[in-house]
Amino acid sequence: MSSENPMRVAVVGATGFQGGAVARLLAERQHGVRTLTRRASADRPPLPGAFFLSGDLGRPDDVRQLFEGATHAFMTMPLVYEADRVEAYARNVAEAALDAGTERLVFNSNTRIPLGPTDVAAFETRRLAERVLRDSGVPLVVIRPPVYLDNLFSPWNGPSLVDDGVLAYPLPASARTAWLSHRGLAEAALAALTREDLEGRTFDIGGERSLTGGELAEAFGRGLGRAVRYEELDPAAFERGLAGLLGPATAAGVAGIYHFMASGADPLLMADDDGVSTEVLGLEPAPVEEWVARQPWQVWSSDTSPRH
Repeated sequence: MSSENPMRVAVVGATGFQGGAVARLLAERQHGVRTLTRRASADRPPLPGAFFLSGDLGRPDDVRQLFEGATHAFMTMPLVYEADRVEAYARNVAEAALDAGTERLVFNSNTRIPLGPTDVAAFETRRLAERVLRDSGVPLVVIRPPVYLDNLFSPWNGPSLVDDGVLAYPLPASARTAWLSHRGLAEAALAALTREDLEGRTFDIGGERSLTGGELAEAFGRGLGRAVRYEELDPAAFERGLAGLLGPATAAGVAGIYHFMASGADPLLMADDDGVSTEVLGLEPAPVEEWVARQPWQVWSSDTSPRH
């Protein structure tokens, strides 16, 4: 299999941040992109070159239509944490991929997953989806990202970072984390779709290296050219803030990861994998400070005085 040959890729989740990053990179590399969405035309993100189908992951016929003519597929599960729905979505995708003769499906688990069972829906529903896809017999590669740098370029983080030099996030400062950008996810996904002999593999993808909170703040400081300090956010406060945006059920699902990390049960869950995935997938992640230096942080500044 070679990335030189154009693929026709069914991208599940292309209207979200993660799937959107993958869809954009595929289109940049001249691969065909098809995606399924419940959004009205006016509410769809700009994805040049992508073909949108109206439909729902919960309807097998809609998913089958998405996979018509697709040679490959990439799936990011939506922010859904009910086991029954996740299982149905994964089953619909697996059956459609098999019917279409899809050469390879890459599943993005949204998160790292602890080795043993937990009571965290964010982990267990993704573990369930992986199992459904694997048991279906579809040619599968799984990528498990840690935490996204892009989460930090947001209305919650941007203003305090730009105005006060405070980088606040609900991860323990001691938790070594291989922070990854959405672009880094897309590069890993493309490699997982195209490189030879990967079927059945699971990769803990991540950034250039693992950083503590203090080291992350130092990298941000180098990228921004100013002093930055890391502040641990209380996961419960983070969840409350998220609930206003996403609703309590989704917020609880997302925040479950951070409650788990705060417990210290698996402090290295978000750390790098000693270079295994970057070597096998042929990746060269950029240092965090490079990513920081490329972002237009001034959009979050509360200083509106004119610049001369």
